[in-house]
Amino acid sequence: MAEPILPASKENKLLKGVFAVSGIMTTLVVYGVLQEKIMRVPYGANKEFFKYSLFLVFCNRITTSAVSAGALLASKKALDPVAPIYKYGLISISNILTTTCQYEALKYVSFPVQTLAKCAKMIPVMVWGTLIMQKRYKGQDYFLAFLVTLGCSIFILYPAASDISPYSRGRENTVWGVSLMIGYLGFDGFTSTFQDKLFKGYDMEIHNQIFYTTLCSCILSLTGLVLQGHLLLATDFVYRHSDCFFDIALLSTVATASQFFISYTIRTFGALTFATIMTTRQLVSIFLSCVWFGHPLSWEQWIGAVVVFGSLYARSFLKNLPQKLADPEHTQNGTSSPAKESP
Repeated sequence: MAEPILPASKENKLLKGVFAVSGIMTTLVVYGVLQEKIMRVPYGANKEFFKYSLFLVFCNRITTSAVSAGALLASKKALDPVAPIYKYGLISISNILTTTCQYEALKYVSFPVQTLAKCAKMIPVMVWGTLIMQKRYKGQDYFLAFLVTLGCSIFILYPAASDISPYSRGRENTVWGVSLMIGYLGFDGFTSTFQDKLFKGYDMEIHNQIFYTTLCSCILSLTGLVLQGHLLLATDFVYRHSDCFFDIALLSTVATASQFFISYTIRTFGALTFATIMTTRQLVSIFLSCVWFGHPLSWEQWIGAVVVFGSLYARSFLKNLPQKLADPEHTQNGTSSPAKESP
């Protein structure tokens, strides 16, 4: 009598898996293409470039804040902050710096370089985890982190001889671009580690943290835009270029939707499955960018990419193996903070 239940359960799990994978892949791949288009492709007959990274941060965060507030109200959860406001503010500041470095770096390095460099976030996450959470890591974690960093370094240091992309701004792989990516990795590592600390230290719903973090981000990014004098300039640019307005609106929409799919995947399948999906998404994004925007890859970069993604997949499988042996029904318990994307 129990036989019909098992296939139904497996089918349900398969449908959930397809939903999670397709949602993450679609939203984040579209997000990656859009951010490169907005920051690297000129708009209008005069070939004007969009320069206001903080405006993109503001649009993304205000959209996410509104949706998370709606989710809290719909679920009848309290809107009151669970943790002290300054702790939400710390996450918000580091998250703004993370995203701003990410957007600004696209002015100086290509999207494939930026995306692969993100894989090196293992190192700063481990450093912040040791400093903030007093975590201890195994030798294989350090070795795989070294391999990922080595592969990223090869990819960045050995670019193709020429960039045939019609959208190249002629400033590939500069010291400033690499410095921005290092800043991105450092701030992103702090963000994810401190988020994990808040979840462990307080009885906090995920939408509660998202709402207050993004609300602080809205206030801070708006303040930054006003102080820099960029708010009116960015608004004028978007007003004059309707296609840019559409790109930014779609960017904010898929960035917000991706947060839902990320949370759903982690709750349903665990952090390890999520990490594997994210690695695959990064691989797809790189190849799509190379085809769409005409970025050539040197043979050294191919080797670097193989080293990076091979190490990331090996890390996922090695961590998943002992958990499966210990608990076949394991989903997400017993894992450290997943490395979330920072749209």
